[in-house]
Amino acid sequence: MKLYSFQVRTPVGTFTRVGALLGSKLVDLNMAYARMLADRNEAQPYRLADAAVPSTMLELLEGGPSAMAAARQALDYASRLGDQASGPEGEAIAYLPANVRIIAPLPNPPSLRDFIAFEEHIAATSRKRGQPIPPEWYKAPVYYKGNHRTIIGPDEDLPWPLQTTKLDYELELACVIGRRGRDVSEREAADYIAGYTIMNDFSARDIQFQEMACRLGPAKGKDFATAIGPCLVTPDEIPDLNALTMIARVNGEVWSRGRFGTIHWTFPQMIAHVSRGETIYPGDLFGSGTVGGGCGLELDRFLNPGDVVELEIQPIGVLRTRIVKQPERENPS
Repeated sequence: MKLYSFQVRTPVGTFTRVGALLGSKLVDLNMAYARMLADRNEAQPYRLADAAVPSTMLELLEGGPSAMAAARQALDYASRLGDQASGPEGEAIAYLPANVRIIAPLPNPPSLRDFIAFEEHIAATSRKRGQPIPPEWYKAPVYYKGNHRTIIGPDEDLPWPLQTTKLDYELELACVIGRRGRDVSEREAADYIAGYTIMNDFSARDIQFQEMACRLGPAKGKDFATAIGPCLVTPDEIPDLNALTMIARVNGEVWSRGRFGTIHWTFPQMIAHVSRGETIYPGDLFGSGTVGGGCGLELDRFLNPGDVVELEIQPIGVLRTRIVKQPERENPS
């Protein structure tokens, strides 16, 4: 499934829903499941649907494999109902993407860990510092914890942050955890992945390197925003993860191109490492780190106000962000 989070405006407010792509439309999985239950003469279809297929992405992930199985059942039922399908009381089930607002597939992950798992990238960044790859990097997958409260979604503007002079994009794939676990073995770890999405780990390089000179961080240099999207693709939709091509464009020009299969530390290895003596939870977001050549730092090119950054990994899609200059604040008199 290709799972999206989207917002619908109604006379009584804006509601966030989780949907799956069916042809050219988004199916509201919770409402489709409620319709299925109503057609089976269940007395409380809405209440049962809320428990089986929650209406938001994080709640759906927290439901684990049984909730995902029910979501697939709802999508299959909607496909058999046809274009005129409606909920038990006439509610919309299917939406044209142009008529709703697509937001980050998981706008509220409980945590964000971003790894540095591509050898080519850490080699390039180490050279920038005049250093070799630290030998410790080969002993275990290394990560930092990012700000999980500054997630932005597809086609969302990024205000120019922190008066940086070196704003950078980072071309990454991310996995989302779908089951709670602790001391997960590498062999079992793939079963804990609910799906994959594109991640842009935006970085203010000048601020980042100033922080990390103190042997801590990154912090402010990255915490201002992480973009993910446009959707969460379940593992069955990607038979060969290593074959994925990763592309970054700035204003339509290709700046970066890589292949996920060049990664050194795999997602199962990351999951096994993080879960050692520590619990992982549904919705936890794991970034792969930047693919080799997948950022401006490696190219000595940085972003400017007005730039449009597009990261593309098919079959997930394109994650687009426009950089906007914030108006300068007037000094109080």
